[in-house]
Amino acid sequence: MTKEQLLHRFYHMLVPTFDQLAELRDKETLKVDILAGITVALILVPQSMAYAQLAGLPAYYGLYASFLPPMIAAIFGSSRQLATGPVAVVSLMTAASLEPLAASGSEGFLMYATLLAILIGLFQVSLGVLRLGVLVDFLSHPVVLGFTSAGAIIIGTSQISKLFGVTAERADHHYETVYNVIQAALTDTHWPTVFIALLSIGIMVGIRRWKPTWPAVLIAVVFTTLISKATDFAKRNGAIVGEIPEGLPGIAIPQLSFDIFLDLITAAIIISLIGFMEAISIAKAMAAKTRQHLDANQELFGQGLSNIASGLFSGYPVSGSFSRSAVNINAGARTGFSSIVTAAVVGITLLFLTPLLYHLPQATLATIIIIAVVGLVKIEPIKHAWKVEKHDGIVAVITFVLTLYMAPHLDKGILAGVFLSMALFIYRTMRPRFAMVSRHPDGTFRDLSVFPELETCKNIIIIRFYMSLYYANAGYFETKVLQVFAEHRDAKYIIIDAEGINMVDSTGEMVLTQLRERLEAAGVIVLIARMKRQFMQSMRKAGAITTTEDERFFSRLTFALEYAWDQMECDQCDNSKGCPLRISVARKQYDAREGTPALPTPVDKIRTLVTEE
Repeated sequence: MTKEQLLHRFYHMLVPTFDQLAELRDKETLKVDILAGITVALILVPQSMAYAQLAGLPAYYGLYASFLPPMIAAIFGSSRQLATGPVAVVSLMTAASLEPLAASGSEGFLMYATLLAILIGLFQVSLGVLRLGVLVDFLSHPVVLGFTSAGAIIIGTSQISKLFGVTAERADHHYETVYNVIQAALTDTHWPTVFIALLSIGIMVGIRRWKPTWPAVLIAVVFTTLISKATDFAKRNGAIVGEIPEGLPGIAIPQLSFDIFLDLITAAIIISLIGFMEAISIAKAMAAKTRQHLDANQELFGQGLSNIASGLFSGYPVSGSFSRSAVNINAGARTGFSSIVTAAVVGITLLFLTPLLYHLPQATLATIIIIAVVGLVKIEPIKHAWKVEKHDGIVAVITFVLTLYMAPHLDKGILAGVFLSMALFIYRTMRPRFAMVSRHPDGTFRDLSVFPELETCKNIIIIRFYMSLYYANAGYFETKVLQVFAEHRDAKYIIIDAEGINMVDSTGEMVLTQLRERLEAAGVIVLIARMKRQFMQSMRKAGAITTTEDERFFSRLTFALEYAWDQMECDQCDNSKGCPLRISVARKQYDAREGTPALPTPVDKIRTLVTEE
């Protein structure tokens, strides 16, 4: 792709479509979007403050990250209902990535957080422009399952100290830190903090159970803030949010050196992929529900711009939120205007309402985080993955265990999961299913290991290989074919049914070509049938097929059989007239063996007429 083409694509993605504006002329659409935007903002304001502290940042950084990013993502993304902003997993990964570089809350830590958001945004924008969103597929479902479940446990346990109002020495591993916190809680628990925490949990759980349409988080924040102010909670050594700067964040471009870039780039890539996977999964679910068009690369571009905006305006990495997106769509949001309303409400909060948040207890923010991530611990999907494919279950469990063990170094846990997932995939494809087949009375060809009663032809051997032929399994394929050759000394033809071979790489092509030459030198002709287009293209490029009419390649299995029958002479079956690979012969053998006629179905009749395999 040329530079001009890249610039054209970037410009095309940068200029948003305004097709949703016409829908806002409908007063009902405008009304529901405004109400949905306000509803999401009522959840976002306290939730973003809690997530900012989870990321090791002052609470108001969450408000900064909730101002422009939702608006930017709505304008430049393709999802209409995706609610962008601070999320739990990305916040935790931000803290885990930056803590080795600077102390939480320090000036250096704040600078690194904004730089990380910008790097994540640049990486996502680049992927969107280059249409490389498929890189997210490297994060397999089992890896994400194990990581998110472990991440939820890490997030929840990281808030224990705030629930009990204690401090403890931070250790090299998260589980050691949790142990220290529990030890401190056994002797130094701050009971007013425990009361606030239990009250917050009781309010949120109770409202969600009996009044699910009420804003439970906002009610808990308001109620505990009023109690905090009335009881002088701060003077009783209770932790509160404290002073929040008034006004909107100004633009600030942090300095980036090559050393800092090297420190942050790995975390930026991992967080950008994890964050986008979360966002696109939510967006796809909502698009399926609303039947709206979703462009994954455009969404990636929008998420990238929202992260850049967050970093430039003193925010930190953001992504799509499942809980707030669900609230958004359930509140009736029809267009991205609801997210613009959400951003406007956050802006009003920053301008005029920050003094009201001064007495908000830290314990309340901790309970908001815990309530939000409880649903992320999912054991049943891991069990399901184990039942479907044992290797997937192993990947999920090992990713889960390693993420817990290696925390706060979350990148190591997820990278280990990715590499293990890829290694097990390659292992499975190194020994794919290889079968000898013969004609079944219904006209199809069946695996002899499953249907050992089927008759075979001593002259013609038909084999199937159920996987792409590439470097990891080409040797196995060659060994199995030579084994068949050694066990059937009278064979004159070996027909390879290539329907299951989707792709052939250079190693596979070389092995296949050399195998044909070796067998033909030994007097056995190799025929290939039912090849895929990609298979034929690879063979032609390699010179293995000189013309499209090459007589050793056939579009149907029966054409290959007809070729073999015409070329050979066989006394055993009257020159192939009685060959068990013919449908009529296979049926006669079945009738003789079972004592009852194999009545052909309409499909069988069609197969007989066209001699379809």
